[in-house]
Amino acid sequence: MEKKLIQEKILRKLMSIKPPKWGNSHTEERNLVRGLPSHLRGSKVVDKAVKELFQLEFLTRLKKTGEWHVSLNPRKKEEIYRFLGLPPEHDKEFYSRTCYEKINTESI
Repeated sequence: MEKKLIQEKILRKLMSIKPPKWGNSHTEERNLVRGLPSHLRGSKVVDKAVKELFQLEFLTRLKKTGEWHVSLNPRKKEEIYRFLGLPPEHDKEFYSRTCYEKINTESI
């Protein structure tokens, strides 16, 4: 698995956890690799992928309860969406609203 795919998987995982891990909502750093195949956990490519996410400032790290915790950087939200190839959050809301309106007007 290449580095970019690993980074996308990690970012998507943090965004899909309930509640999403933005800013003050965080999870233990060891949870980052839990969604990856077992043969990749602890490998150099995964370590490099995570390190690059910190360098891009997509992830923030803080020490809580003696463990390192991570969260998505809310200041880099637009860049993270672009990195993942997703429309900005406000565009997603507009898109879902227009789809909903289209479905309702077609059923009339």
